[in-house]
Amino acid sequence: MQIPLVDVKAQYAPLTGELEARFREILAGGQFIRGPHYHAFQEEAAAFLGVSKTIGVANGTDALVIVLDALEIGPGDEVICPAFTFYATAESIARRGATPVFAEIDPVTLNLDPEDVAAKITDRTRAIMPVHLFGRPAAMDELSVLGPPLIEDAAQAFGAPGVAKQGVVSTYSFFPTKNLFCLGDGGLVATSDEELADRVKMLAFHGSRDKVDFDLVGYNSRLDELQAGMLRIFLQQLNGWNRGRREAALRYAELGLGDLVELPQDEPGHIYHLFVCRSPERDRIRAALSEAKIGSATYYTTPLHLQPALRFLGYEAGSLPETERVAEVNFSVPLWPGMPVEAQERVVDVVRSAVSVGAPAA
Repeated sequence: MQIPLVDVKAQYAPLTGELEARFREILAGGQFIRGPHYHAFQEEAAAFLGVSKTIGVANGTDALVIVLDALEIGPGDEVICPAFTFYATAESIARRGATPVFAEIDPVTLNLDPEDVAAKITDRTRAIMPVHLFGRPAAMDELSVLGPPLIEDAAQAFGAPGVAKQGVVSTYSFFPTKNLFCLGDGGLVATSDEELADRVKMLAFHGSRDKVDFDLVGYNSRLDELQAGMLRIFLQQLNGWNRGRREAALRYAELGLGDLVELPQDEPGHIYHLFVCRSPERDRIRAALSEAKIGSATYYTTPLHLQPALRFLGYEAGSLPETERVAEVNFSVPLWPGMPVEAQERVVDVVRSAVSVGAPAA
């Protein structure tokens, strides 16, 4: 049995007819940039997230860069973020000429540790950028009382309860493996700050409101009409998909995977963008999964503070021990909404065999 890490096709297969009809509608209409679906999706996404405004952009990285620009964060400023996350989090800060300041992660949640964040705040700190990693919301209550505004990197957590509620702004990616995905690249900025929303909208449109007068040096970053049209269809399925992810995640525990490896801790708001486990026997387990034609992956094995492009920041190995430990032992196993029970049973059986092989003789 071949089991992919994520089966996106299984998610959209029942919607193929609706997707094809939407494509034909947009093709016939001939409006491919900022058309009716683009505007409608922004309204529907805002209502879903519980904010007043959303702005569709080209991808999740652009969303972060444009938000930082809109907040006028740049040279001389510091933004605190985790080092255990995708590169775009720190890349966006450095791209603006600001300094990423890396704080340690909580060993259970893998999200920012509020105590270490508090210790990293200086008079140059302009913002904190928590990442809702792997679909688990960060400790927003604890972070929100520290003072600096929160820019939520919610690329992996669209639809997680509480996300977009306490930060000044939140950003999203619609990369095809995300909980809410499109059929290519896409991103979103969400906020209830009307002035900030207006500035983000202008920056994403070359710094202009009307394409005649250009008030800012902006970007050409837009969510195209085709992707917006598909996202409107997928948004209607998202709550069900997220429930399906949780059901599959909890089933792994029921099947005994937690007796073999350390599972991600569950909480009501966790929507499991990925199912990331931990084990010192990671390499043996992944080799066994690969031999059995079962997908797996590792994440952020070189944490951001040790990435070559960010060496100028001066971090050394050992400076973030929990981050580095998790980087060495994490791996994911397959998970998607509607994943067959027998596929999960097969995953657990293969992991069990790998762990048993590695156990010392009695």
